[in-house]
Amino acid sequence: MPSRREFVQQASTNFGALAMAVLLQNELEAAGGGAVKVLHHPPKAKRVVQLFMAGAASHIDLWDHKPLLEKLHGQQSDFGEPVETFQNGLGPWMKSPFRFSPYGESSKMLSEVVAPLGDCVDDIAFVHNMVGKTGVHSQATYLQATGFQRPGFPGMGSWVSYGLGAINENLPTFVVLPDHRGFASNGPKNWGAAFLPASAQGTTIFPQRANPIDDLTARADFISARGDREGLAMLNRMNDRYLQERPGDSRLEARIRSYELAAAMQLHAPEALDISGETAETMKMYGLDRMGATYPDKINPAEEAEYFGRKCLIARRLIERGVRFVQIWSGNDNGFPRRNWDSHEDIERDHGPLAHGMAVGTAALIKDLKRTGLLDDTIVLWTTEFGRMPSTQGQKGRDHNPYVFTNWMCGGGIRGGVTSGESDPWGYKPLDRAHTTQVYDIHATILHQLGIDHTQLTVRHDGVDRRLTDVHGHVLTDLI
Repeated sequence: MPSRREFVQQASTNFGALAMAVLLQNELEAAGGGAVKVLHHPPKAKRVVQLFMAGAASHIDLWDHKPLLEKLHGQQSDFGEPVETFQNGLGPWMKSPFRFSPYGESSKMLSEVVAPLGDCVDDIAFVHNMVGKTGVHSQATYLQATGFQRPGFPGMGSWVSYGLGAINENLPTFVVLPDHRGFASNGPKNWGAAFLPASAQGTTIFPQRANPIDDLTARADFISARGDREGLAMLNRMNDRYLQERPGDSRLEARIRSYELAAAMQLHAPEALDISGETAETMKMYGLDRMGATYPDKINPAEEAEYFGRKCLIARRLIERGVRFVQIWSGNDNGFPRRNWDSHEDIERDHGPLAHGMAVGTAALIKDLKRTGLLDDTIVLWTTEFGRMPSTQGQKGRDHNPYVFTNWMCGGGIRGGVTSGESDPWGYKPLDRAHTTQVYDIHATILHQLGIDHTQLTVRHDGVDRRLTDVHGHVLTDLI
């Protein structure tokens, strides 16, 4: 069986473009390697930037204004039904510690801590009736990231990478920018390829580190450019011999692709990550006008803006260079003091700085994409694993709320200035409990905008035709 490169060369020589595409898809599906590169209808979007708030960001303190909580603040909560909480969050009703104001022509009410996004609300579609399946961080994070609440399934970026392939062969198709303090729940399993080809997994980059991409470039003094080239040449000869002896084995093909990509990234990634050429105006917009400043140990807005803003700027530079899917994380796994969105103890203390930093970077990203025209075919998705309760935990915190929370999207053919679905007056459950939105619907909508029918992008694994949306999902047609 010819290698993928030999197959593509042969197909392009002997057949027309359409025949080549069909043959390439069949060959890749049979071999189980690479992307299938298939579109089911004309796409409205080419790229995705996913913003993931690890620890569960509170919808009712950021996007989903609840005047009733202001009226009932301090009164004993009464949900009118039995309520199961994760810990002990059934104290009195609690209004948001943050002031809400209307923004944009749509007069969307936003919290003061996300006020930088006020300029962008007319480009955003909010979904306030999201429901989850669990109040456990690890399982809920899996569900939002992979469509399943247990390990062993590919991340959304991996499905997109597998389905559409690379735009630029010199950079990864799927890049992950974790929180600088560490990984969120589940770590790299959130963006792993699982049973898809290994080349579809996310490539982690830490932009704030001196060495942003681990193991990309050898740093030993005895390594020379000539020795590096000769070593790669020998490795290629060994790989070719291995492939000839084991035709049809896609695992080495995926590994070869990874090495080829790494070699290309040695030349192209440093330029993509170098923000020194950005204008002072751009740097300020992304919250990067204080780089190198010394920050206190206490969580603070300026530090959060710098770290999240840098990732948003890097995301813009990556997608304009052809990266198809960028995932940005805010918050690491559980620890004290809180450096994530899991505000059991004090919403104002934790959400205030995190939300401000997120809003500064996100607003800059949306404006930058809009300025360059990239927002027309780039979807920006904001999500978290679940919401938080309208009643208090302790004096100032909120417990987990998987019963309703918020996602939002913009760009890539998504209608702006609209809201799909509402939560009830307390922000406890959807207003219409018979018609809710789940992560499958978000995933189905994003794939649809990318030109993919979510029911058709499948891979047979363990006797089941697996897909990102499992056996669920409806395209949110009122948002497109």
